[in-house]
Amino acid sequence: MDNIKKIEEISKLIRYYILSSTTEATSGHPTSSLSAVELMATLMFTGIFRYKMEDPDYLNNDRLIFSKGHATPLYYALWAVAGGINPSELQSFRKFNSPLEGHPTLNFKFADAATGSLGQGLGVGVGLALNAKYIDKLPYKTYVLIGDGETEEGSIWESANIASHYKLDNLVAVLDVNRLEEVGTTVLEWDLQTYKARFESFGWHTILVEDGHNIEQVAAAYSDAANVQDKPVVIIAKTIKGKGVKHWENQIGWHAKVLKPDELEKAIPELGKIDFNLTGEVAHPEEVSVETKQEGSFNWTNYSENAVIAPRQAYGNALAALAEKYPNIVVLDAALKNSTHAKTFAEKYPDRYFEMFIAEQNMVSTAQGLSRVKKIPFISTFAAFFTRAFDQIRMSQYFDSNIKFVGSHVGTSIGMDGPSQMGLEDIAMFRSVQNCAILYPSDAVSMERAVYLAAETQGNVYIRSTRPEVPILYSSEETFKVGGSKIVRESVYDSLTVVGAGITVHEAIKAYDMLRQKNIVIRVVDLFSIKPIDYATLNKCIRETKAILVVEDHYAEGGISEAIRTELANVKTKIFSLSVNKTPRSGKPEELLDYEEISAKHIAAKVTEILNMF
Repeated sequence: MDNIKKIEEISKLIRYYILSSTTEATSGHPTSSLSAVELMATLMFTGIFRYKMEDPDYLNNDRLIFSKGHATPLYYALWAVAGGINPSELQSFRKFNSPLEGHPTLNFKFADAATGSLGQGLGVGVGLALNAKYIDKLPYKTYVLIGDGETEEGSIWESANIASHYKLDNLVAVLDVNRLEEVGTTVLEWDLQTYKARFESFGWHTILVEDGHNIEQVAAAYSDAANVQDKPVVIIAKTIKGKGVKHWENQIGWHAKVLKPDELEKAIPELGKIDFNLTGEVAHPEEVSVETKQEGSFNWTNYSENAVIAPRQAYGNALAALAEKYPNIVVLDAALKNSTHAKTFAEKYPDRYFEMFIAEQNMVSTAQGLSRVKKIPFISTFAAFFTRAFDQIRMSQYFDSNIKFVGSHVGTSIGMDGPSQMGLEDIAMFRSVQNCAILYPSDAVSMERAVYLAAETQGNVYIRSTRPEVPILYSSEETFKVGGSKIVRESVYDSLTVVGAGITVHEAIKAYDMLRQKNIVIRVVDLFSIKPIDYATLNKCIRETKAILVVEDHYAEGGISEAIRTELANVKTKIFSLSVNKTPRSGKPEELLDYEEISAKHIAAKVTEILNMF
């Protein structure tokens, strides 16, 4: 059997698997899967795609990402034909406890990405391709199947822009132009020339396939793609949604609909004679090795106790200091490295720094790709701008990601830039992400410790980075931990506990000094770790003082006060709070803190008001 004929036969078998698995599941997206069968079967089974089936974690395996994640019936069928799973397992599709979930997750051992929220897979591919070309310097290629409807997402074009900038000729996108989406036609329908012009305007090499079901045309496109240098490649293929089932082909209204058992029996003969013993062979990748990078030395920065330093500046210093100890650290920034101070790392380690420009969605997806190949990505921007990438951030929890998010310019304390630049929702956002730690250092020393802890912690971490210069609070010997806090003012006479974090710790200390003049003694807690929270210290304060006052430079909704109230829900105590409750405006930091009633004088006044209740 010649190669073309074999792919034709494999395509029939794959179509059968798509139909039978979705009928058994009573749900799924068979029509979207059927359109890309020849595109993917030709890739996997003609020697183009190289992969060690016996070792899914092999460092030089080619990568295959289904950015159109709803096409999982095709995805799983490919691996069944390749011998990765038993075809009988396809009947567990979408069933509880099956790794064959409705959209790809890492529960499936061959998955390179958790996808399904459209528009993100290409960015993950950018991260994998960056790693291969610039970091590990490996010859593997990354292939990303994209749906035509996905190109309506702006994140696709953020990724396309960056891929071209970094000349990722090891990245091949396959655009399945089947014309239809859930409610009708796509914007461009089958206008391949406009797709071509758009990708070329972003600096991509484009290859048109007029018939995406013609295996010779598809194979020729992959062959051409292999010879392109210094540009990412997109294969733009015209396909038919529902291909193989006559009453589905190119028909609106069948998205996410499956055949009933009796309809399946009628449809199977339309596929032609099926060889159920057929298997597809996947070529082996080149045997390579990557030099193991040994951990180097690390020394804490010796900050003077009288210094006044912005925590964001300490972030840059800490990253540069940690780079030798953690050779897998990679830093990304969204065109703000001068403000976030990622520039300190970039200047010292330019080969491990990647400018992502003003494209936060792609930056997060790229970090997901880097995390998948065991890098430790630190990614920084203004905290306010992470909100525009929240979909990518929430998806990271399904990647088992190891991303360190650093949000600078938090709260009203940033001052004159005004509310558009103020991170006031970021704690709420990251609190909602499962298994994501949140650290909020209050000075340069604790920032350095936060960066160190983030690098040591397996999993996502968010560090909230303060803009203004603030006094050093801690000695260079001070230790911190995820889930810990610090009591910075304490005595046996404490009447009330004030809990702050970041800038409000400094305001609470000022309030402490004011109240001492009135013979009122308070306890001040620096809540270094917001998630997980330091229950033991808070509970100690509850037992030893009359109440807790939480002060935060963040909106009340989803912020620190809510975190504490949730943690102490079963503890009998009184919790009061001061937070940002007015629409901020431009002004000096001290003016804004005062305007929002979270400054020292307002803390002191609130303490007095609370104590008068007792």
